[in-house]
Amino acid sequence: MKQEPVPENPVLTPAPLTVSQLNRAVAGLLERGFGPLRVCGEISNLTRAASGHWYFTLKDAHAQVRAVMFRSRAQGVRFVPRDGDQVEVSCSASLYEARGEFQLSVDAMRPAGAGDLYRRFLELKEKLAGQGLFDPARKRALPPHARCVGIVTSPQAAALRDVLITLARRAPRVPVIVYPTPVQGEDAPAAIVAAIASANRHGHCDVLLVVRGGGSIEDLWAFNDERVALAIAGSAIPVVSGVGHETDFTIADFVADLRAPTPTGAAAAVVPDRSELLARLHASAQALARGLQRGQRSREQALDVASRLLRPPSARWRERARQLEVLAQRCARAAGAHVERAVRRSVSCAEQLELVSPVAVLGRGYAIVRDARSRVVRDATQLRSGAAIDVLLAAGGLSAQVTAVRAAHAPASGTSPPDEQGGGGAR
Repeated sequence: MKQEPVPENPVLTPAPLTVSQLNRAVAGLLERGFGPLRVCGEISNLTRAASGHWYFTLKDAHAQVRAVMFRSRAQGVRFVPRDGDQVEVSCSASLYEARGEFQLSVDAMRPAGAGDLYRRFLELKEKLAGQGLFDPARKRALPPHARCVGIVTSPQAAALRDVLITLARRAPRVPVIVYPTPVQGEDAPAAIVAAIASANRHGHCDVLLVVRGGGSIEDLWAFNDERVALAIAGSAIPVVSGVGHETDFTIADFVADLRAPTPTGAAAAVVPDRSELLARLHASAQALARGLQRGQRSREQALDVASRLLRPPSARWRERARQLEVLAQRCARAAGAHVERAVRRSVSCAEQLELVSPVAVLGRGYAIVRDARSRVVRDATQLRSGAAIDVLLAAGGLSAQVTAVRAAHAPASGTSPPDEQGGGGAR
């Protein structure tokens, strides 16, 4: 683009100036009129552009000025500046000709201590932490399936639109109640407290979202108010804080039952995704159907096995008859064996009795002698000469009289047994 020549003295030029000529002339005056500057102030509205340039505002208690730090200079900064930081910059005064805005072109930056707002933020954070309001043990779990969602925010906030779109997409049947309140300015803290109290008083919601879009530390300062922190901590309804962007932190984030990185993230945290629920339901239905099919096949197989095992009653009776016949045969065989064993035992006993029978002894040539009182004589000294005795033989018996009594000594040599001498001593 062809640049127009700048008049040497634009004020004294009789011809009218274009806006571009005027801004260029003022920029030249600023650059020539001010040398290198050092300015101290608090960073606010810091933006890191995709190009790598930094755009921010430097301010104090009474004034503010816009500033830019180009990528080549920003790469040399040895710390990460944030809103609320007190910094000292080396810069030059300039004019952004396209918009006619006065600004500082920053060449270097170093920390100069935290800003007043940031100091107040840290002091309140330390105070509430000492009271146990940040303790994870006091934080409540969110309901797994919210029946009604309450939203504390400004009706004009872009964050509300994002939250409503997210809730409608994820859970279109869940009712939503908006508790309107300003979210910026001096009156915002008291209004936010009143909105939270209203939601608790009505009791329609089982989870409450406190949301606001991004902004500077001043824009978000209502959520660093102690009154708001105490209202969130005292809420009977679980509270989700979704204030600012992911890098923004407020006191409300630390006190809430859950901190979401953005308002949209807060909405996603309180209701499950409808598509995910439908997918899980479909998977459960498929698993149930597969289970039913497996159970049916198992029962069919069991029925087949049972039908093969099932027989008519007549077959069972015939089988029982065969079993009875087999048992009868076993009983008969057992009875015959028992009788045979009993006979053998009887024969054996008879033979044993025969061995000890007195009759058998008499058959071998022995006799039983009884005295007149029918007592068995076992010792010759039991009798006297002339005593009457009865002698029992194997065949018959006889009566005799003792003629002599001999003691129980061996018979004299040359003598013969009594049966060979005709009874010897009894007649």
